[in-house]
Amino acid sequence: MSAVKMTEGSVQVEGCTAPLFYRQSEPTSGDARMSVLLLHGIRFSSENWLNIGTLETLAKAGCRAVAIDLPELGRSKSAKAPAAIGELAPACFLKEVCEQLSLSPVVVISPSLSGMYSLPFLLEHQHLIRAYVPVAPICTDKFTAEQYRSVKVPSLIVYGEQDTQLGEVSLRNLNSLPNHTVVVMRGAGHPCYLDDPDTWHTALTDFLNTL
Repeated sequence: MSAVKMTEGSVQVEGCTAPLFYRQSEPTSGDARMSVLLLHGIRFSSENWLNIGTLETLAKAGCRAVAIDLPELGRSKSAKAPAAIGELAPACFLKEVCEQLSLSPVVVISPSLSGMYSLPFLLEHQHLIRAYVPVAPICTDKFTAEQYRSVKVPSLIVYGEQDTQLGEVSLRNLNSLPNHTVVVMRGAGHPCYLDDPDTWHTALTDFLNTL
């Protein structure tokens, strides 16, 4: 396996009262073949992607991966969120994050709470997104099937077999994305990537290899 370089940093986004913390992984040699932005749920942070090995897995797969702590969560607690929990954040928020970190075009991995950030970004700036990996995100009901059908970005819809609430609701709405595949993680609840990181990493890297 190739070696991996891990770093930490912060990025200032307009409207946030403080910088956002992030963790980054990348191959130690050669250029990264793509950039990946990892978001997280309400009870989690970028630390989860470090602990279960996703950051390392992505770097070993030749990617540059950046996991940010969303505003008011993790080590970005002092940064003011651009919208209340459960409301759609302005699409320009993640656009600026990606611009500041030179991530475009970016693969966006978006579990649960982070749907309030990723979905507006996807619907308004799909030209900046290389692929979309929603993992039972919230706010999928705030867009119409017609809006989803306008998105041409390759998408990997992931949810746990035991996630009969948010996972099934988000799948029903996101099924209107025209260029998608679905991975149901057997025996996994919510969040499924924590329950079964090995299956998660296999599904993710297999998908990235198709891009």
